[in-house]
Amino acid sequence: MSSSKAKNVDEGGNDYEDKESTGIRTFCNDGDGADGVRRNRGSGGYGGAASTQSDSGSKDEAASGDNSLTIWAWDEAFNIKAAQNAADIYKAENPDVEINIVTMAQDDIVAKLNTSLSAGSYEGLPDIVLIEDYKAQGYLTSYTSEFADLTEIAPAENFASYKTAVNQVDGVVYGVPFDSGVAATFYRTDLIEQAGYTQEDMQDLTWEKFIEIGKAVKEKTGAYMMTLDPSDIGQIRMMMQSAGVWYTDAEGNATIADNQGLKDAIEVYKALVDSGITKQVSDWDQFVGAFNSGEVATVPTGCWIAPSIQKAEDQSGKWAVAAFPRMEANADSVNASSIGGGGWYVLKNVGHEELAKDFLSKTFASSVELMNTLATDITLVSTLNAAAEAENYTKGNEFFGGQEIFKDFAAWQQNVPSVNYGLNTYALEDLMTEAVQAIVGGADIDSTLSDYQAQAEAAVAQ
Repeated sequence: MSSSKAKNVDEGGNDYEDKESTGIRTFCNDGDGADGVRRNRGSGGYGGAASTQSDSGSKDEAASGDNSLTIWAWDEAFNIKAAQNAADIYKAENPDVEINIVTMAQDDIVAKLNTSLSAGSYEGLPDIVLIEDYKAQGYLTSYTSEFADLTEIAPAENFASYKTAVNQVDGVVYGVPFDSGVAATFYRTDLIEQAGYTQEDMQDLTWEKFIEIGKAVKEKTGAYMMTLDPSDIGQIRMMMQSAGVWYTDAEGNATIADNQGLKDAIEVYKALVDSGITKQVSDWDQFVGAFNSGEVATVPTGCWIAPSIQKAEDQSGKWAVAAFPRMEANADSVNASSIGGGGWYVLKNVGHEELAKDFLSKTFASSVELMNTLATDITLVSTLNAAAEAENYTKGNEFFGGQEIFKDFAAWQQNVPSVNYGLNTYALEDLMTEAVQAIVGGADIDSTLSDYQAQAEAAVAQ
């Protein structure tokens, strides 16, 4: 990246950073405030720190000439940084292209896309937009004709298989898979050892063994084994995917009452609560604070949590990473799952379809150089299979005891079961959060799930 930046104000009064002589402009305003939405990274579903919000950054305001691209995404420290790095690589070979990178809150992106696409209006829309995996099918099924066919530049076989089901309709690829949400078990080696267990005991882990170890950790060290947030059932989501199931079946029908994988996940969740080894948290700061302060011994969640764990510099060398636990009672459950992630999509009717496709083909869809850089710049675990050969993927991480964590993440994500996230993940999850808390409180699991089946069917039908 160029080190020379200047702050400017565009015609609409929005601040942007203009890298001198590069033609890359990053738009944002000075407003504060969290985006207030469930994003693709969190302790089990909530987002991380708030990103800066911005104006729509329409082409009329941001772009000069036809040889330009506008990209929308959220999260300045992660997605926007990735887009900037991609722009640097592309601009090195295409210096005449102007690239406008616009930071927006994810719910603003959702609102603007829905409003414009439903009206058939393209003014102010981007050429490339980041869409969360859990929401992709909703867009693709509602507005199939609005998205460019990316099958040639992003063939499914080039990416982790679990990431490619969400970006397709009738076998046509519409999105370039981006970040991996591959789940893992981050754990304090010193606390595990003080409890009488070894790192070997953390391999090929079941949730039942996890609870056993957790009880010993609590007794011998006083630390809880993990956090749980009653308002966030992302852990259940990860458990379900480890068994290859979701809240809906392959046809998109709600499957709550007769979903064995869901039932098994809820029973594990209740066992975690009942065991006394979990610390209750209610937001992102409490979640991060619990492991940074040493109050919990493990963090079973997406690989993207690694930078937050490493904030506790005094704990360097005391952490390791193992595969995600499987559900022993479910024969289909494996030691692999995922939570979150997104992909890059091209809006073909905005006006720069071929240029946008060329940009993605030479960056996120193929560039091992980009993935290698992003591994260190934003701790990205790429879903591009070729990234596994990147130099930074084979380097040991001192904080995690010299473990080659990227190599392990890349291996585990190959085993993540593919599921159909459908169109209503968050609506169904709101319902299931209520159901889970009722069951944890003592309600019969079978009758409760049967009661919520009708509500789930209604949510899917909307």
